[in-house]
Amino acid sequence: MIKHHPTQEMLTQFAEGTLPASLSIAISAHLELCPCCAKQVKALENDSSERYFVETDNDFDGDLTTDVDFAEMLNDITSDDSITQVHRYIPQTLQYQAKEVIVPRAIASIERSDFSQVGKLSRSRLVLEDGELRASLLQIAPGGEIPNHTHTGFELTLLLDGSFEDESGTYVAGDFIWLDGRHSHTPRTENGCLCFTLVNSALHFNKGLSKLLNPIGNLIY
Repeated sequence: MIKHHPTQEMLTQFAEGTLPASLSIAISAHLELCPCCAKQVKALENDSSERYFVETDNDFDGDLTTDVDFAEMLNDITSDDSITQVHRYIPQTLQYQAKEVIVPRAIASIERSDFSQVGKLSRSRLVLEDGELRASLLQIAPGGEIPNHTHTGFELTLLLDGSFEDESGTYVAGDFIWLDGRHSHTPRTENGCLCFTLVNSALHFNKGLSKLLNPIGNLIY
């Protein structure tokens, strides 16, 4: 069962279209996996559209008599052969760790690099110009672990497949996990997992030899 979700503020901003592109992708992907949040966003979008049209009607001070022939206008639109026909979306899949998973539509639509591997971690960066935000697909192989670390900015992890655990508990597909400098954890997975990650700064490793990774912490996520 999904236990970790975007905040109400994030869902509201998503419905209003005011979030950065990378974060919108993360929430859109979460909505594909979480019917509860998808239902909330649909209600928020309905409320937002109703408010918009009420405000638009109240702001209208023109003459209701108009020369526009709406029937003719609609006929022009529907008879335009240059309009592209809508094609049925075919889900995209990703082969990883000897299995195949469906990639959420919002993520699949973005170009990404090939996976690069360091130990039991493999990362594919999404080709997305979004300021300081870096979005990636991250694989952790069975038995893999990311050394104990905190965050110099924020770290969002959306678990797409498999499971992992840290000091706070166990996470399953669909969990939307937001961490920042107040948190320190050691993610590990018994059977492997695939995640969408979003960060705005480097990780900071806390213990032992892993501290040597701090100069390249921004290359891992």
